Amino acid sequence: MEIKSLENIDFETIYNAFGQAFADYEINITAEELKIMLKRRGYNPEFSFAAFEEDKIVAFTLSGVGNFNGHKMAYDTGTGTLKEYRGKGFATKVFEYSLPFLREANIHHYLLEVLQHNTKAVSVYRNLGFEITREFNYFIWENKEFNNHLKNIETPCSIKKIDIENYLYVSDFWDFYPSWQNSFESIRRASEDFISLGAFFEQKLVGYCVFEPNSGDITQIAVDKPFRRKGIASFLLHEVSKLSKNSKTKLLNTEITCSSIVSFLKSKNVEISGKQFEMVKKIYITP
Repeated sequence: MEIKSLENIDFETIYNAFGQAFADYEINITAEELKIMLKRRGYNPEFSFAAFEEDKIVAFTLSGVGNFNGHKMAYDTGTGTLKEYRGKGFATKVFEYSLPFLREANIHHYLLEVLQHNTKAVSVYRNLGFEITREFNYFIWENKEFNNHLKNIETPCSIKKIDIENYLYVSDFWDFYPSWQNSFESIRRASEDFISLGAFFEQKLVGYCVFEPNSGDITQIAVDKPFRRKGIASFLLHEVSKLSKNSKTKLLNTEITCSSIVSFLKSKNVEISGKQFEMVKKIYITP
């Protein structure tokens, strides 16, 4: 068994390993979808590693690298082990092998998200020195079950496509800082895959939504605080549904402290689908 970087490993080999590792998790992802996901999350093969048995990947950690909350960080874009190799600690060995390379590149934090009900994985990450930094809700709904009925909008507004780069002040609308995969930096990495819609009242932007029509993933949605509860978010989602090419919509990684999004989606016939932990490990060089 040999652990090495994925820098010189072709995508097809990585895709096959990814598919085999998640085959029993009912995760079906095409090669093109995986490419888009890796691009958006900042995948960097130089800092991604796998355990090989001859030429076969049996365990891997695909890492992204970028800036988050003012720090240069690595991010777990995908960790998996083939079913017949689980329980042998390969994923832990692969991760620990990567640490000296990250430190050498002055990357001092490693970030990941993990499903809260995956208690085994949470325990492994705790043992590796990860600490919980935030808790997230996530929502997944069938578009046909979504209550998309529009009532009279109290604040008449117009919806049009925008270049989100021209409106970065929308961070003032936020109730929480977006997760890695929902950040502006992630949107920039795959800007051609996103559509941004703005809601305008008297030529002023009062709400917006950034989403990926192919996957149905809503990356950011927010309304300026003085204009909330006036139907603007409903109007935005109504327009999103017209442009979506997916039968489902996903809104991932909303902070559990943000009760407004929970109440809003509940009124639309959408309940919380599950919860995640955001976890960070500090990987400073120890003196």
